[in-house]
Parts: sequence; structure tokens; C-alpha cells
Amino acid sequence: MASLAGYYNVNYGKDMAVVRTPAQWGWLIFLLVALVILPMVASRQYLFLAIDVFGTIIAVHGLNILIGYAGLISLGHVALVAVGGYTSAILCTKLGVSFWIAFPLAGVSAGLVGLLIGLPALRIKGFYLAAITLAAHFVVMFFIITFYGLTGGVYGIAAPAPTLGDLFAIDTPERYYYLAFLSAVLSTFFAKNLARTKPGRAFVAIRDNDIAAEVMGIDLFQYKALAFFVGSVFAGLSGSLLAHSVGWISPEDFPLMRSVWMVGMLIVGGMGHCLGAILGVVFIKGIDQIATALIPIIGRIFPNVMISLPVALGQIFFALAIMFFLVFEPRGLAHRWESIKASYRIWPFRH
Repeated sequence: MASLAGYYNVNYGKDMAVVRTPAQWGWLIFLLVALVILPMVASRQYLFLAIDVFGTIIAVHGLNILIGYAGLISLGHVALVAVGGYTSAILCTKLGVSFWIAFPLAGVSAGLVGLLIGLPALRIKGFYLAAITLAAHFVVMFFIITFYGLTGGVYGIAAPAPTLGDLFAIDTPERYYYLAFLSAVLSTFFAKNLARTKPGRAFVAIRDNDIAAEVMGIDLFQYKALAFFVGSVFAGLSGSLLAHSVGWISPEDFPLMRSVWMVGMLIVGGMGHCLGAILGVVFIKGIDQIATALIPIIGRIFPNVMISLPVALGQIFFALAIMFFLVFEPRGLAHRWESIKASYRIWPFRH
């Protein structure tokens, strides 16, 4: 990979490093510091939005492992988010388990459910695999509603705020922001490094050509199952994090459309790129906020459409964004960012 003049990679460790130059370290530290001090200057509304963004980034990282790296289509990812959220809420509310134990168990439970869903992945792929994951969404929702004694049915169940012993409760947006921020950073670190390991390279080989990968000695069943498990663990952790941020969880929080939005976030951000999952979530959440801000303005201009506008405008913006990126930037924002960096490295020369 091309580098700025004066920087040379003299060993494999430096060549494989995510952050290579002092300038990159500087920008990374600046970004992390800015995110750390954000709760000191942002309102509660934007803190809740940031928590939602961090939680969604974790879930989309898991979906990116499935679709972007392993090439396994999933349209029921939000059901796995629900599994994690309900597992954590039930353990904390019904059994009195600490959040710090329920949080990883939520990821494991979602991983096991995802593994069960992904078992047919060895035999089928493409549209048929998408249909199975779509059906899995309705199966999970059916069980959540049916076992109302455990899950609260259509009414939902409480998800208490995390505590550190009896002295400190993470019960404010400012405190919960840092928990969500740290979780998102660690999940990003894990997802980025997973793609650079042997399983990550096996995922990519399966995505590109599963027959050739099998001929090369890659165990398709093992790695497809692993992709479903790891991707589902991310979803479960996201569900736990989002459930405890609002203090209540119900089936209405997990509509099928959220799975479609997550796939759209990957399309916009760029599949197969860890950065793409982050950029996609931020971009889609951003245009959703823009749509919300435009509703009063358009309502004053066209008062007759004000009734259906709040629901329709966000969907319209989302659809237009997907169509735009599929036509003009099919490889997503991550690829555009890489192109900008490549141009910067050789500027002002053309070659």
C-alpha cells in the first residue's frame, strides 16, 4: 500500500498496522478525545442519539461479518438483537443477575440462536438463505410474544440500569454514554482484527468462491457456522446495550424494517469494511435526523400531508440514499474514503 513520503514499512508488523503514521495517530486521538468530552457539551437528546448510534454500530459490525466478509445474507439480524436484549432483561429482572454477567450472556445466547439459524447455510445460499433468516425473525418474535410470563408478551419487560455494587448506578444518559462508547470501541477493535486473522481470511475466501475455498482445504461448515455465531454475538451485545439504555424492552422495538435498515447501512457504508459499518450507521442515522428536522418545515408548506409525513419522510430519504449509492457508489463510503486517502498520498502528482 502506498504511504506518504518519508514513511517506510520495514517489517510485517508495521505493514499490517491499522494506524501507521503519527498523523493518523493524532487524528485518532483527537476523535477519541472529542467523543469523550461530548457528554459535557451535548444535550440529553443527542446523548440518547449517540447511545443508539453506538449500539447500532455493534449490531452492524456483526452483520458485516456475516454479509460483508462471509457473504452470508441475513434479513433477520434484528431478531438476534431482540434475543440479546430479552436475555439480558430477563436475567436482570427475573433472576436478579448483575448486568455485567447478563451482558456477555446476552451475546452468547444470541450467538447460539444465530448458530441454530445458520446451520442450513452449508447447503443453501443466496435467496434461500435470506428466506430462512427472514422466517427466523417471525419465529423469534412468536416465542417472545407467546411466553409472556417470562418476556412480558406484547407489553415488554423492564431492563434495569447497570450498577457497580451498591454505590454507583449508570442511570443517566451521561453515564450510560461512556458504557456504550467503550462497548462500541471494543467491538470495532475486535471486528477489525477478526478480519485480519485466519478465520477472517477464510470468511473472505468463502464469500468470493466457496467451491474454490473448499478445494483449498477450508472447512465450509465450520467457518460458516463460526460467522453466524460471531455475527450473532455482536447482535446480542447490541440488544443488551440498547435495552438497558431505555429501561424497557418490547416486541415493538424490533420491527423487521430494522433489519432492512441495517443492510442499507452496510450498502451505504461499504460491505467488507469495518469502517463501512461505522460510516453507514452514522450516515443513515444522520439523514433520519435531517428528515425529522424537515417535518415541521414541510408541514407548514403542505399542511394536508402532515398526518402521514413523519413516517414517510424518513423512509423516502432512506430509499433515495440506497438508490444513490447503488448507482453511483456501489462500494460505499469506505471505498470513497480510501480513494480520497490514495489521492492525498500522491498529491500534487497525477501518477
